Amino acid sequence: MISPYVIAAIGARAARRYFLTAEEFDASEARRLGLVHEVVEENRLFEQARHWSGVLLQNGPRAMSAVKELVRKVASDPMHERLPAVTAEKAAELRASDEGREGISAFLEKRPPFWIK
Repeated sequence: MISPYVIAAIGARAARRYFLTAEEFDASEARRLGLVHEVVEENRLFEQARHWSGVLLQNGPRAMSAVKELVRKVASDPMHERLPAVTAEKAAELRASDEGREGISAFLEKRPPFWIK
């Protein structure tokens, strides 16, 4: 059930190896393969989780949603002929939104945007 996601993350070549051998691998190999972004010591896990959740909370909610959608679209059809136009249209739409205008204003005024509590 998860094979499409694993193959997308680690590539067909590595997937073929690990699917056929069923060998176990450690966290460092998982990172090298692209299954995880970061490996931390167990005693630092909550510290890192707080750090990354804090980083994500700095971003606009609508922008984060748009980025997720963009990645999904590009990953499913990276060579689509309209992709440059679609991404430019989406960026313009986001900049013109209330959130986009607030983000730009907050940056220029050197203050946090309204979504940061």
